[in-house]
Amino acid sequence: DGLQALREKILDRTGAAVTLGQGPRYLHSTGQMHKGGAGTGVFILLTADVEEDLPIPGETFTFGQLFRAQALGDRAALEAAGRRVAHLHLPRPVESSLQVL
Repeated sequence: DGLQALREKILDRTGAAVTLGQGPRYLHSTGQMHKGGAGTGVFILLTADVEEDLPIPGETFTFGQLFRAQALGDRAALEAAGRRVAHLHLPRPVESSLQVL
């Protein structure tokens, strides 16, 4: 897919180890590795609007708003830990945007 192709292109061009994780869990499963350690990583956070946003029963916000808030919270956590972060919000269709990258 487009994310895997982008990961491979970054690896080929830089020779750096490249990991890929997809949200909405973002840093939940890998956060200790990324927020701790030597701090030599560079993080690229890609977000896009959801294709079909749905309300969360009993809440005043949607799933799309929740996913975006989680991503922004992860960016803030990385920045607070002194990590280098680039955040790109991609227009739809996402696959076309990934090809441009």
